[in-house]
Amino acid sequence: MALYTDLNIDLTDEQIAIKEETHRFAKEVLRPASLELDKYHDPAEMMNSDLFRNALKKGYELGYHTIFIPDTWGGLGTDPLETHIVLEELAWGSVDFAIGIGVSCFPAFFATMVPNDKLAEEIIEPFCANEDASIIGCWAITEPEHGTDTLCPYTPEFENPAISGQLTARLDGDAYIIEGQKSAWVSNGTIATHALAYLTIDPSMGMAGGGICVVPLDLPGVRKGRPLDKMGQRALNQGEIFFDKVRVPREYMLVDPESYNAMLDITLSTANAAMGAMFTGVARAAYEEALQYAKQRVQGGQPLFEHQLIKHKLFAMFTKIEAARALSRAAMIYNYNNTPPNVEYSIASKVFCTQTAYEVASEAIQIFGGNGLAREYPVEKFFRDARAGMIEDGANDSLMITGAHHL
Repeated sequence: MALYTDLNIDLTDEQIAIKEETHRFAKEVLRPASLELDKYHDPAEMMNSDLFRNALKKGYELGYHTIFIPDTWGGLGTDPLETHIVLEELAWGSVDFAIGIGVSCFPAFFATMVPNDKLAEEIIEPFCANEDASIIGCWAITEPEHGTDTLCPYTPEFENPAISGQLTARLDGDAYIIEGQKSAWVSNGTIATHALAYLTIDPSMGMAGGGICVVPLDLPGVRKGRPLDKMGQRALNQGEIFFDKVRVPREYMLVDPESYNAMLDITLSTANAAMGAMFTGVARAAYEEALQYAKQRVQGGQPLFEHQLIKHKLFAMFTKIEAARALSRAAMIYNYNNTPPNVEYSIASKVFCTQTAYEVASEAIQIFGGNGLAREYPVEKFFRDARAGMIEDGANDSLMITGAHHL
């Protein structure tokens, strides 16, 4: 189907070209790969397949793995509007690949915020120059006993000394010694070469006594679990990481407890805004499939689209998607241009757009009828992918409480 009509009449020729080129990549590479990979029963076999590796490699060749990194460091260098356009299109093709490619840059991206010569030479520059997906980052924040509660900085609960994280770091001369575990929900966890690890330095401060550290995952003491076997987003690798007295250079600790709340606020704002953009793409993918099917499928002697109820459903879906794009773009453009960000807008974007994707995908299945339950059609996968979005990157229910605190 044709690209959506963009209501921003000020898009430049370059931005329109970015939109079209990303859509082409998503259509020709990501969508077919993700649908085929979704059929694999063993996630470990899937991650080792040529299909998975080649799709990831093509994303790297086009520079999408550096989407959050400024061009001064060799990154893609998109502005916030362009970043939204790219993320929506990537996720239209495959939200599992879109999240995996986006998360891959987290160690290098956060290193650019507090750079030093060692980080530049060993982390940032090699990642930006990488084109074969041999350097992959992961976001190691969730723990066996901590999920969305890791994402509520500046709230009273976050500073409760009775609650602290399970991955700890202590300074030992010129290095930090890291011990503990991250849970099975670490995106890119079992294929990553580097982790952006959120950990506890001062447990007396509660969850606020944290730090953020780049951890090369080939260091002694690092062990990975098996890839997680999930309902949706199956091409997004996720899995546990264990740290047994892992010694990391002191320069790799990007953030200490003094600035942890502020950097976590930026993390949440950045990631939630990105989720809003991506799940606008998921909703659009489901809607477009339903619209096309409704014009072809005959029921009661005429195409489904000629029935008033179907028209009503499709227009409601269309309206929700346009609202999701408007909110998620506004939140991303504002928060990616302002420090500190207003995190409640990114949270609102994430919650609204993932809920929209879930509702639109559910309606798409209803329009398909029994066929919507069959793997022959992609709406069944879109529905499973959308359902995961309401939990990952912070469960919507809990995120709303954090967002309300900022009101």
